[in-house]
Amino acid sequence: MENKTLKIGIAYAAGAYILWGFLPIYWKSIHDFSAGAILAHRIVWSFVFMVFLLLASKKWHAFMQECKLIVRDKKKLFGITMASIVISVNWLIFIWAVNSDHVIQASLGYYINPLISIVLGMLVLKEKLNAWQIFSFILAGIGVIYLTFNFGVFPWISIVLAFSFGLYGLLKKIVDINSVFGLTIETLIVLPIAVIYLIVNQINLGGLPQTWTMNHLLLLFSGIATAVPLLLFASGAKRIPLSMVGFLQYFAPTLMLILGVFLYHETFTQAHLIAFICIWTALLIYTFSRTKWFKQMEAKYMVRRKSLEH
Repeated sequence: MENKTLKIGIAYAAGAYILWGFLPIYWKSIHDFSAGAILAHRIVWSFVFMVFLLLASKKWHAFMQECKLIVRDKKKLFGITMASIVISVNWLIFIWAVNSDHVIQASLGYYINPLISIVLGMLVLKEKLNAWQIFSFILAGIGVIYLTFNFGVFPWISIVLAFSFGLYGLLKKIVDINSVFGLTIETLIVLPIAVIYLIVNQINLGGLPQTWTMNHLLLLFSGIATAVPLLLFASGAKRIPLSMVGFLQYFAPTLMLILGVFLYHETFTQAHLIAFICIWTALLIYTFSRTKWFKQMEAKYMVRRKSLEH
């Protein structure tokens, strides 16, 4: 039974990261709309889809109870409000980056993200890092600095994506709320801004569209494109070890990188290669340092060292 649960967990989590990896194709296909309009539609239709899901799964009453508890808890309310703002910024920058031919920079951001999460955990949650984990962060930093010096432009897209998603993860950890309820509340908080933006934008365009195109339909389905990977991830993460989640998360930026280079023919220079090698190496070191095998090896080394000292 445990083996079956693990396989299902891997399938769900891998499916989530693969879908996230292919999302650039989705946003690229509706590039006729501005990043702001796509984001607003994404928020509105994500909320609509989540409400439908709550009603279909008969969890609406439990959701309303959760909302009441959050309203009474000022700390939790502040945390989830910040989470909704941060993830909205992340979505906006990602959509803009993809539709402005910066898919490679976006992939770099999601490679850096786990290392940013390490630092945030250390600074905010007072988590301790071993020497290898500190080294992995420094190595990734060298990669980013190298890329910056070679191009003379700071890779702000990558850094904003990495920091915003890392901060979102931190806020979600602090708030600790059911993933389905969480996404519904997060989209609800920014829903008024999205609706106002769409109304003003539509007035400026001269009212509702006379004809509906495939792009309009894709905008309607943006809620499903947003929610499905997140729900798959939530289901998968419960069934598999955290170390495996850490390994699977590299599927998404790897697929983005492949799309950027081979499908969209974005520039991938030697400087990019060196920076990515630094970051890939850093991620391998960090992932390896979290495995049971490494911890056992480190424990044996410490025992041997103590015995030699005595």
